Amino acid sequence: MSLLEGWLKTPHWQEWWGEKWETELAHIRDMVEGRDSTRPFLILLDGRPAGYIQNWIIADALCEPWLTEAPWLRQVPAHGVGVDLSIGDAADLSQGIGSAALKAFVERLITEGHDCIIIDPDAANGRAVRAYEKVGFRPLLVSPEPGGDATQATLIMTYAPDDAAPNDRTSA
Repeated sequence: MSLLEGWLKTPHWQEWWGEKWETELAHIRDMVEGRDSTRPFLILLDGRPAGYIQNWIIADALCEPWLTEAPWLRQVPAHGVGVDLSIGDAADLSQGIGSAALKAFVERLITEGHDCIIIDPDAANGRAVRAYEKVGFRPLLVSPEPGGDATQATLIMTYAPDDAAPNDRTSA
């Protein structure tokens, strides 16, 4: 847990996860110890921890406090799964690690029988949005953050591998 605690305290994690690292670490501890259905994993790169990835069941989040914190949950299929990921060290950002890890993780989820996979980056997190689009995620809806100003929004993306990204489309 000390590895995750260190990552949660770094500026590039706090920018998107918020400054409540103690709360997030407690949630991850609950996952590891089986008190939460979310499945946490470390991303390994050449045997070293390079990031964190998890998947969670949407139906399990259709309760408080999650519905207040993420009202958009009512607008996505309850049978789906959500994915969250973060790169550990800032030096590893923009190296393709997140896209590669997410692609492998999504393939695993599909093999396990999941046909609805979402990810919910902050709409202002362009680096994450580009990485997720590269893997095959497409915008589904934008949800304002509860209590946030007009610039704070969550972009809900769904995995749609057959849908070519706008940059990947070629004209005939």
